[in-house]
Amino acid sequence: MQDVRAEAQPVRLKFEIGARTLLSVRRSLVRVPLTLAEARSGLAPALPPVDRAADGYIVTSLPEDQMAALVAQAGGMLPFVRQRYTRYYLDFAGTYDEWFASLSSNARQGLRRKAKKIAAASGGTLDVRRFRTPEELAAFHPVARAISATTYQERLLGSGLPEGADFLRSMTRLAAADQVRAWLLNIAGEPAAYLYCPIHGDTVIYAYVGHDPKFNDWSPGAVLQLEAMQDLFGEARFAAFDFTEGEGQHKRQFATSGVECVDLLLLRPTLANRLTMAALGDSMARWRWPNGWCKALGWAAWRNGCGGAPESSPGEGTSEAGGEVVSASCGPAFVATTPPPLRGPLPSGGGSSRSTPCTCAPKPFSSASARMASMGRWCVR
Repeated sequence: MQDVRAEAQPVRLKFEIGARTLLSVRRSLVRVPLTLAEARSGLAPALPPVDRAADGYIVTSLPEDQMAALVAQAGGMLPFVRQRYTRYYLDFAGTYDEWFASLSSNARQGLRRKAKKIAAASGGTLDVRRFRTPEELAAFHPVARAISATTYQERLLGSGLPEGADFLRSMTRLAAADQVRAWLLNIAGEPAAYLYCPIHGDTVIYAYVGHDPKFNDWSPGAVLQLEAMQDLFGEARFAAFDFTEGEGQHKRQFATSGVECVDLLLLRPTLANRLTMAALGDSMARWRWPNGWCKALGWAAWRNGCGGAPESSPGEGTSEAGGEVVSASCGPAFVATTPPPLRGPLPSGGGSSRSTPCTCAPKPFSSASARMASMGRWCVR
């Protein structure tokens, strides 16, 4: 397993509405990132030992069909799916011309048209600069950093091209070992887009990319990506181009295949972690907020008359703690202890495809338990 450290690292778990982060909490987690080769292997990873002071694990690019096996391996930890996505990749088998011909006719025509437009603005030819040696990368970095500072990746996501000393040392070390490729695209003499790709074994990694938003109408990123693919096919030394985690139209367009993956949290079943998972589920805007809280805190609500037997569906596993892995279509998932039998009819409507409103039995509550029961009315069955 690549870069698995037994020691836990602080991780910020964000509470978001849309693209806006309301707040975040820190959890001490052992990162378990899967490489593309590991994701394609079809095998669940082995979890390293975790210190008792740590909150659990964060597993990224886990094949979705291996989630149940990993939850069982975790021995009662609470699973929560942070996101689902296809991990796209391009297989370098064959030639560039064969790959390009495999794209849709609309995609081919669009890319040619965009490249021709940019070339016309740059004196008749595309102005693409290529970088791979330490000296070349030293010249690449400040120009790419200036582009990165204008991008939404950096301004909104904090994922622009790094500028710290550690990254510069790593970049120089990779370049000295011939394990990095980078490109810049100029339009009319002005830097417009960059692409930075380290190499792991025979796989090229789609690490940092961006373009100046004032060139949005020119699609410089797609044109630069196409030039990079032509160069990489031409080297005839790589097996795959890994588009890494997350979705994107350009990834789907250029990829030849993909693996259905999840990013999975595995947390110790403490009250604080249950609260965190409930709030995270709410922040993803797929469940009404009472649902998450009644799962995390609402065992009393279940006992006081609100309940429903969880339903399992194909592909969803069961933890050793005896709870079902309940998930919404976008990905939130956690273990819910099986409640008592339902004490009332289930009205139709409401909830998501995996949830149904439940009614509470007419039973007197204290004010505290009444509030809990009210929250329980939107518990996922």
